[in-house]
Amino acid sequence: MTKAVVIGSGFGGLALAIRLQSAGIKTTLVEARDKPGGRAYVYQDDGFTFDAGPTVITDPACLAELFTLSGRRIEDYVDLVPVTPFYQLRWEDGDVFDYVNDQAELDRQIEARNPKDVVGYRKFLAYSEALYHEGYEKLGAVPFLDFKSMIRVAPQLMRLQSWRTLYARVADFIEDDHLRQAFSFHTLLVGGNPFATSAIYGLIHALERRGGVWFAMGGTGALIAGMVRLFEDLGGTVRLSAPVEQILTDGNRATGVQLAGETLEADLVASNADVMHTYKALLSESARGAKEAKRLAKKRYSNSLFVIYFGLDREVPNDLEHHVILFGPRYRELIGEIFKGPELAEDFSLYLHAPSKTDPSLAPPGQSAYYVLAPVPHLGAADIDWAVEGPKYRDRVLAYLEEKAIPRLRETMVTCRIFTPADFETELNAHMGSAFSLEPILTQSAYFRCHNRDDKISNLYLVGAGTHPGAGVPGVVGSAKATAALALADFGRPSAVAAE
Repeated sequence: MTKAVVIGSGFGGLALAIRLQSAGIKTTLVEARDKPGGRAYVYQDDGFTFDAGPTVITDPACLAELFTLSGRRIEDYVDLVPVTPFYQLRWEDGDVFDYVNDQAELDRQIEARNPKDVVGYRKFLAYSEALYHEGYEKLGAVPFLDFKSMIRVAPQLMRLQSWRTLYARVADFIEDDHLRQAFSFHTLLVGGNPFATSAIYGLIHALERRGGVWFAMGGTGALIAGMVRLFEDLGGTVRLSAPVEQILTDGNRATGVQLAGETLEADLVASNADVMHTYKALLSESARGAKEAKRLAKKRYSNSLFVIYFGLDREVPNDLEHHVILFGPRYRELIGEIFKGPELAEDFSLYLHAPSKTDPSLAPPGQSAYYVLAPVPHLGAADIDWAVEGPKYRDRVLAYLEEKAIPRLRETMVTCRIFTPADFETELNAHMGSAFSLEPILTQSAYFRCHNRDDKISNLYLVGAGTHPGAGVPGVVGSAKATAALALADFGRPSAVAAE
């Protein structure tokens, strides 16, 4: 029987392992940490449950597909519920915009800001739909292994002006400054600067409008648990607290992985680890690893994040929505500093997650759980000693939240922990603490991103944020679909299992 080892149990690794196991390949999933999920880790503190990583679930169909491969239903493994508004957007001047999936309500809010932007938004939505069709439906799960594959799709991408930045295209349709921010900030959720990221990422807007924004009852960790249960029901094996020391190779073939004191032999190896870590550390004894790590070191990497998880001894305030974006006093200038440094900005924009608004079980009775993140420079862009600056930055963020969103926050806080760029580097092996791997600019997308199968080691596959199509839950699940299609074709398995 064909045997596979998948390194890393993030969404991408889990999705790939499920696809391989569904196709009859005996698959072992190895995870360095004591819980599955990768960035979607779960913390339990004083009766509170905190999702460590992704909290916005879009395109549930791409997740449901993993279950239907084997005739199962996602509903039997996890309870997904819709969230509305998708996000509440707040600005320093007191403006509030509820980003909902209701055209009439969107039109009403847009007209109140700038009547001409009602038509402009409709045109932007149509443009986003075209991007979605070309960039997600047609190409999101298609591997780009050679330059010819880029040439084939170039006419469509040129027609959609994908060489321009997302913000520039939004500004073509919309005049109001706040609305331009409202419809361009999404790239920050996948590690992209809207003033540098390809306009192709405007497809995220249509993705949300089509599929909605969802939440897994019990938190994103409950979705990970459901995927693990599916994988094990299929006969797959999960090994936790099992960090990989080396990917073993013989010539241009991977032969397995080396754990501490144990070798796992495999016919194919797939890595959901950070791409730089895969080549620089896990393939350090291979000439291919050193050469590719040197190439990747010259690339541009996405920003990092500073995250605070905290619990209050009271319930969620009535006026606080599940997902809240708090825009700071600057937009373009702040984002420039987030991506280029060289220092930590004095101001910030924040994403606030209040999951117990939807699921009170995530906190003790009468209490509430929260997660707030600030995009910050990665360690290569800003030389910050986070052991010193982290607590100071935490206090600044919490004071701002208390002023703008949650009165009496600090006096009612009963638990708190932080996760810094330094933690991304040490706990997740993320290169320079980047939260989303390679920055999603045009010259680092599709063919120009890490390929789903290594170019030299013929049975080594990559999955996750650093590979095509990129970061975000739909992105890494799409990368698993593309990678699985390659692996199953290489090993003579029915391609339909991977693609349908």
